Amino acid sequence: MQNTAGTGPDTTADVTALLDDPHTAYAALRESGPVHRITAPDGQPAWLVTRYDDVRSALADPRLSLDKRHATPGSYRGFALPPALDANLLNMDPPDHTRVRRLVVKAFTTRHVEALRTPVRRVADELLDAIEPAGRADLIADYAGHLPIVVICDLLGVPRADRRDFRAWTDTLITPDPTRPQLMKQTIGELTAYFTGLIATKRAHPADDLLSELIAVRDTQEADPAAPGGDRLTEDELTSLAFLILFGGYENTVHLIGTAVLALLDHPEQLHQLRRNPAELPTLIEELMRYESPASLSIRRFAREDLDIGGVRIPAGDCVLLSLASANRDPARFPAPDTLDPGRDLSGHLALGHGIHYCLGAPLARMETATALAALIERFPGLRLDVPRAELRHRRTLRARGLISLPVAW
Repeated sequence: MQNTAGTGPDTTADVTALLDDPHTAYAALRESGPVHRITAPDGQPAWLVTRYDDVRSALADPRLSLDKRHATPGSYRGFALPPALDANLLNMDPPDHTRVRRLVVKAFTTRHVEALRTPVRRVADELLDAIEPAGRADLIADYAGHLPIVVICDLLGVPRADRRDFRAWTDTLITPDPTRPQLMKQTIGELTAYFTGLIATKRAHPADDLLSELIAVRDTQEADPAAPGGDRLTEDELTSLAFLILFGGYENTVHLIGTAVLALLDHPEQLHQLRRNPAELPTLIEELMRYESPASLSIRRFAREDLDIGGVRIPAGDCVLLSLASANRDPARFPAPDTLDPGRDLSGHLALGHGIHYCLGAPLARMETATALAALIERFPGLRLDVPRAELRHRRTLRARGLISLPVAW
């Protein structure tokens, strides 16, 4: 049908098909047009962008804002987060985004992340030690779901005794239960109270961790506005930053480890090749991310002004969803996109975004995934699925493509 908001083709996306079989549904959408109207399961109307060139361009387009204040009044219904959790990088544009990101990016440089590789491998080995005697496990619940929490909590300085709560909180946020709205409200309240209390504790008793460092930056600036590097960081931004590091560092890495293991089990020739040549793992991980992007969609954006994407007019204030999963399987950019081929040209895949909002924790996610896969493959040469392939289920969300469980045996 014709796009009534402007010129160019427009079709309405079938949300059920996107949830049931996203890659098939996205292929049909790419073929029929570049941009599609969609009503998400929560009732949110949006424009869905599916082709590689359009998605990559839009990811770096300053006319598309992450700030909810640019949404048409009353049109956007997202997480109702309190200011202490909402003032984060996923809701910011420059100059605020630039200011806040600059304060934390050094914790995620390649050099800093490499220093964590040995401790991460130690945690991976400990988790495998625990499950090895049983001969079988759910790799999501028993392995992929634990490793990122330990790493992020160590980075932030979260006490070990509190980490079980963290995993329960993040699982609730990843897959909200629409029949239990009170649980989401309770979880958000508990998270806010926890981070507020943790920051107060770290402020009184600083340690050698990222959160203590951020608190010191915040407090130094508050005491002396003329201090060197005087970027401002509010108390809400400090709390929100800690929340975002936890949530973002957990979700994407859990999904990435789980789907990577499944892809290798689905492609035993690639798994065999990896065992013969472990040095190929970094390249293989790039292809695994392209093949099954951990985040199906980028963070929602709002048009600052009327604009065109792929010849379709997007009115100012409308919500725009950019499909990383669809872009990464666009045959115009990646020939034979449904084939797992680490020998292809992988430059420019969009699994972790593009532009100024490129995933802050990308080096950490790559290192954790590589470490998790290497430890698993070395330990269990006979690794195999422990249930029929058709019984595996993914989380039914548009935003992320993650396995609910992954039963394996060895």
